[in-house]
Amino acid sequence: MITYIIIAVTCIVSYIAFSNREIFAKYLFDPYLVKHKKQYYRIISHAFLHGGWGHLLINMFVLWQFGVFVESVFYAEFGSFGGILYIVLYFGGILFSSIPSLQKHGDNPYYTSIGASGAVAAVLFSYIVMFPTRSLYFMAILPIPAIVFGALYLWYEKRLADQNVNDGIGHDAHYFGAVYGVIATIIFKPSFFTGFFAQIAAAIGF
Repeated sequence: MITYIIIAVTCIVSYIAFSNREIFAKYLFDPYLVKHKKQYYRIISHAFLHGGWGHLLINMFVLWQFGVFVESVFYAEFGSFGGILYIVLYFGGILFSSIPSLQKHGDNPYYTSIGASGAVAAVLFSYIVMFPTRSLYFMAILPIPAIVFGALYLWYEKRLADQNVNDGIGHDAHYFGAVYGVIATIIFKPSFFTGFFAQIAAAIGF
């Protein structure tokens, strides 16, 4: 239910901002304005904006695909408190994935970013922690174990983030959102950590 609400709100806000550049400019992530003008709301609000239909649909599809499942597991494991933890996972992903860009670009008046990718990465990697041996589709074609997909994802995003590749993609947000998803999930239920290795060991025959 929470996942669907997030998707609905994000789609509505993004759609409105597509044709209203004033709203788009007011709520995008601008580290310079956050640091120097104390516009802290931008740290969260930018996750509800997207650059176009492709950007929006990809993020919301991945969120739907994994978020519904992660949310249901949280409710099964934590009862009614699972909804609160899921909100902490998602919005914590927004916050945690924004901090590196804030530190790196806080004095750069030309850097901006948008999108829910950091939060979506947090949800995706929460799923990977819980189910490391299930198949995910690399490049939407090749099925590979979730742990292999996760390792490739982290390596790729960290490499491009360290190189400061200017391709219009928030590699810092992707990487740190994913890391947050792993850490948060283990903190919520430490047995997920031992279960992670137990599933891998079972899969390779140990």
